[in-house]
Amino acid sequence: MTFSRRSALYGLGSIIATPAILRAQDMGDALATCAQGKLRGVRSPGLSTFKAIPYAGSVSGQARFKAPPAPASWTGVRDASQLGPPSIQPPKGTSGIFEPACAEDCLVLNIWTPAADGKRRPVMFYNHGGGYVTGSGGGRGADGGRLATEYDVVVVETNHRLGLLGYLYLGELLGPEYQANQGMLDILAALKWVKVNIEAFGGDPNNVMIRGESGGAGKTACLYGMPLADPYFNKASMESGGPTQMPRAAAVALAERIIKYLGLTRADAKKILDLPVEQLLDAQMKNGGGFGAFVDGEIVPEVLFQDRAPAISARKPMIVGTCQNEAVFFSYTDPTAFNMDEAEMKKRLQPMTGKDTEAWIATYRKARPRDNPTDLFFGIETARMMRVGAVNMAEKKAQQAAAPVYSYIVTYQNQSLVPKTNHPFQASHASDIRLTFDIPDITDPPAGQERPEIFGGDRSEPHRQTAHHMSRYWANFARTGVPSCEGQPAWTPYSMARRETLLIDAQCKLVQDPESAERKFWESLNR
Repeated sequence: MTFSRRSALYGLGSIIATPAILRAQDMGDALATCAQGKLRGVRSPGLSTFKAIPYAGSVSGQARFKAPPAPASWTGVRDASQLGPPSIQPPKGTSGIFEPACAEDCLVLNIWTPAADGKRRPVMFYNHGGGYVTGSGGGRGADGGRLATEYDVVVVETNHRLGLLGYLYLGELLGPEYQANQGMLDILAALKWVKVNIEAFGGDPNNVMIRGESGGAGKTACLYGMPLADPYFNKASMESGGPTQMPRAAAVALAERIIKYLGLTRADAKKILDLPVEQLLDAQMKNGGGFGAFVDGEIVPEVLFQDRAPAISARKPMIVGTCQNEAVFFSYTDPTAFNMDEAEMKKRLQPMTGKDTEAWIATYRKARPRDNPTDLFFGIETARMMRVGAVNMAEKKAQQAAAPVYSYIVTYQNQSLVPKTNHPFQASHASDIRLTFDIPDITDPPAGQERPEIFGGDRSEPHRQTAHHMSRYWANFARTGVPSCEGQPAWTPYSMARRETLLIDAQCKLVQDPESAERKFWESLNR
């Protein structure tokens, strides 16, 4: 094995090639040097992992709600074999007990690489989901190891501030140093760290793909429109999610409501820096939890994809899409939702679709005559939650006519059953995460140790084939900017004339305008 001795900014990039280190690697240690110091990770055949690497400094105490500071250096060799703490979040979040307890100082990242050898591989930078309030960059369902070993890429995932700690806007109460969207600034700091350091871990700092699912897609979409992020990535994928639309005024009003709930006034609002983090989490949970990235006019400068695709990323290719049955996920704790009659379907749709309820039902019944009331409900809810936004993003990017956009729908029907029902999860929200990471057969943890993997019952060969196809399309997009998979259809960019869309399954299929009747109905509502 050849090791690079190249050095770069802040001394990054050097791998200390000594016989002692080679013996350590043979015994399971992986070593690398980043800007802050030396790291010892874990080496297994074809894979090195480095976890809990600080990419920024402390954001607790008097640093709360501010932009993240630069990371501190260390002496000696830092252990990078274990995951770091996820952000503070509600107790039933998605981090699971296999990770450390949540903490304010959570700004760490994890790296999966074939080797820390200075080779320039594509970098797949993943933003975890969880709606801006839960999740972590170390979940079992998004392990980057197989992507790295199978496709010779480097996978990076971060922990970053969430919820109130990440998005409470105090700039108009405490002063300009309390910048907006501090959770997005965390992710930006991680991207900057990657630019400086990733070559030491076998990655190419000039070939970075940002991607994310659900809330992670929202974060990715925000980065796509952030001028500050422009130098740090080259392409993007937004999976089952899109940009926030909350205006600055709403963020200001939310901050004032939180300050009042905490028993503070505008005059003594700075006391929020000294309150126990448990009290802040309570305030988040008792006030609607409506925290997330918002249009502040500077960091997120505009409402994204409303009138046009972001000009700042005009020449950066993009993937955008959803799963076919997204809405199933959001009802999986309610078994009664999977046996609706006509009256129940209308009752549940009414609060969402209002005066247009009958028109929605008529459109979907005509387009999908075999669907029962349950399936019609989930089809309509999926459109409203995800499909309308995804198609809009594809169209705005195609109309920009500067870089290609690739549209998809995951159609593979996962056969894991929704608990206490005979209804499969189908192509539900979040069922695609394990597909893009090519880990369809991840096993459930022992009872009581972590929340079960709700899609874990499908061990079929078609499930594995779908995961292989989707992960390969994504890895090749990371490498070249063109998603491709040997033996599967060439994925033609989306155009307004043909609306090309890849249906991702055990055998993928490229189609034109797959939801034509439904799409025309969505458009009619906005005229």
